[in-house]
Amino acid sequence: MKKYIMIAGLCTIAALSGCTKDLAGKDVYEESGNTINVNNKRHDLYNEGSNGLQNVSNNYGFVRHQKSPLMNDNTANDQYTALDREQVANIISKYSTNIPNVNDVATLVTDQEVLVAYDTNSKDRNLTADQVKQTALSVVPRYYHVYVTDNKVLMRDVENLANTDSTSKNARSLVNGLITQMKKSPQGQRMSAGEDENGLTPDDHSYNGGNQ
Repeated sequence: MKKYIMIAGLCTIAALSGCTKDLAGKDVYEESGNTINVNNKRHDLYNEGSNGLQNVSNNYGFVRHQKSPLMNDNTANDQYTALDREQVANIISKYSTNIPNVNDVATLVTDQEVLVAYDTNSKDRNLTADQVKQTALSVVPRYYHVYVTDNKVLMRDVENLANTDSTSKNARSLVNGLITQMKKSPQGQRMSAGEDENGLTPDDHSYNGGNQ
């Protein structure tokens, strides 16, 4: 009798070991980055089908972040470096063409700015500028600054800048020069009482106090 009990016990242990091994290969949550749980196995910013439209999912999107217990530990922010800038630029341009009277959009995404040049026949330039800016802001992290222009001549400059090596010595000066030209166009409304039209605060070096 004891022999049968021992055999049954060994079988139970073997079965549990198999389950443990199976579960070890399948996390309950897909993990990506620092203390983050994501209920989506795709790495694209948006899921797109063959017709270019976003696939409808039956699942909710869920992400959970936990602050590091170590003071001044900002390693979680390293995830922003994985931002697919070209994909983000694609989404901003695509969404912006859905805005009334916006017909052509060129978008450049750097590590801290979004530059959007567009062709429009809008009679309310400031309203359209605000709509394009808000569209861009809805896609990128909040620390980004957005600059827009309805001067379609600058669309070529935005495109040319995209072909520039971002690590070159004059890359930053070229970006700043283009921003100066873009700000001659309407930039829409101030973001808030403490931020100008482009989302800059008084702590930012290029803050203009709300003057266009």
